[in-house]
Amino acid sequence: MAEAKSLGVVGSGQMGSGIAQLGAMHGLHVWLLDTDPTALCRANKSISSSLQRFVSKGQISQAACTEALGRLKYTSNIDELRSADFIVEAIVESEDVKKKLFIELDKITKSSAILASNTSSISITRLASATSRPCQVIFSHWNAFHESSPIMKLVEIVRGADTSDETFHATKALAERFHKTIICSQDYSGFIVNRILMPMINEAFFTLYTGVATKEDIDTGMKFGTNHPMGPLELADFIGLDVCLSIMKVLHAGLGDSKYASCPLLVQYVDAGRVGRKCGVGVYDYRKGSEPIKASPRL
Repeated sequence: MAEAKSLGVVGSGQMGSGIAQLGAMHGLHVWLLDTDPTALCRANKSISSSLQRFVSKGQISQAACTEALGRLKYTSNIDELRSADFIVEAIVESEDVKKKLFIELDKITKSSAILASNTSSISITRLASATSRPCQVIFSHWNAFHESSPIMKLVEIVRGADTSDETFHATKALAERFHKTIICSQDYSGFIVNRILMPMINEAFFTLYTGVATKEDIDTGMKFGTNHPMGPLELADFIGLDVCLSIMKVLHAGLGDSKYASCPLLVQYVDAGRVGRKCGVGVYDYRKGSEPIKASPRL
């Protein structure tokens, strides 16, 4: 399979915009697709700001920044992905929604295109079964969170039951082109990273829910006690509490073990619309001029 020259990314949230930026920085022509024009506008601003930060730190030249921005195209028209060599979906963590997208991509993209999912926990075999090209469907999780993506080192690759060697090697080659560290997992719920990470975040919510400690002390304890760059509650806000809850539900259903049951506090926060940084409030309050959240952890 020829080296990928063009990349399509579906979903312009934190993950999608990070992957799009990564591709543009490494010479790919990139289409970033989202049905929401406002979301595309936000992605445009965040990617531009992120690249400028790299320039200001001397990590890339202004010319490289300008060239990367020139390789990026923002669109709400899925037909523009027809010529993409490699397509990554980074949309809502819903199997039904992802399958619907894969069916549409399968119909409009060229026959040689690889369709990759950035799902956090859903079986890639089941997603591939919705297409006529299951041998060209693969999981590639870029562990990208917004502007951090170009410096996050890990890519997790998972083959579905029918994923071909050619598709695997093409995906691996793309990750290596981006100078990433690659790990491979079997197609089990949560794979490697989220099977370990999400129960830790869920346990942090239980620790807060049962009054063991304050959110600040829980996060400080994990940052300075285990050398994590973020505490688990702060990280959950960064990822999105709704995403964390969705992954926990997939783990619970897929692995059938009560230890993966979602903390009631996590459920309550999501029900209340407190889903993290993207809405301005989650475990912490990120709204300008707001006072720290002082409510009971049980809401």
